[in-house]
Amino acid sequence: MFAAKKQFAVLNLLALSVICSAALTAQEQQAGSGEFDRVRTVNILQEPRHRSVYKDGNLHLLDVQINPGDTTLPHTHDSAILYTFISNGEGLLNGRVSSITTYVNEQYTHRVSNAGPGLFRIIAMANYGAAYEGVVQPAAGMAMAPQLENAWFRSFRLELAAGEISAKMTHAYPAAIVQVSDGLLYVHRADGISTELQSVGDWDWRAAGQEYHIQNKTDKPVTVVINEGLR
Repeated sequence: MFAAKKQFAVLNLLALSVICSAALTAQEQQAGSGEFDRVRTVNILQEPRHRSVYKDGNLHLLDVQINPGDTTLPHTHDSAILYTFISNGEGLLNGRVSSITTYVNEQYTHRVSNAGPGLFRIIAMANYGAAYEGVVQPAAGMAMAPQLENAWFRSFRLELAAGEISAKMTHAYPAAIVQVSDGLLYVHRADGISTELQSVGDWDWRAAGQEYHIQNKTDKPVTVVINEGLR
């Protein structure tokens, strides 16, 4: 048990190092630094640059955008979180993913600034539920293995060739589809409703059990990251 906990802690430290390296020009201040203490501290869900764009029960989808030269309020993380990195102020990050789950047991407060010259952006999923202890159900229609999986999240990366239409897919858990490369995509639901994704950082939400497929409408490959919130 001790070895498993130690390994889990190491994985979370590695995830944090990935986040720091992905940020590059973003600078972090932790609680206790002078200027930090003179600014009000808020929960991550109330931080203005961590914009809540969708809520499904205990799952929150956040569109994190920090403009060049801007700094977040001190904000506290208190849930497991999954990051899909869109850009870091110096360019696109190809939708790399990373997750930190230690915030569930140990809250963490910091603030982040972006030196620029471009936008710092992350599409994040916060899971305020308990660790999922059941048997994780497969995602129907997905041939690829997950690129990340823990007790709160599972993430897939799917590349569609020019003009390709994916297989019909269904998730046993709610899922966010995030476009991470340029192009035009249509996400078609089984009930006939479609969502258009036009640029990097666009997203669509799929309820658990809702069948859909994705169509690439461009003449080049387009990639999406599909993140499930386990519960």
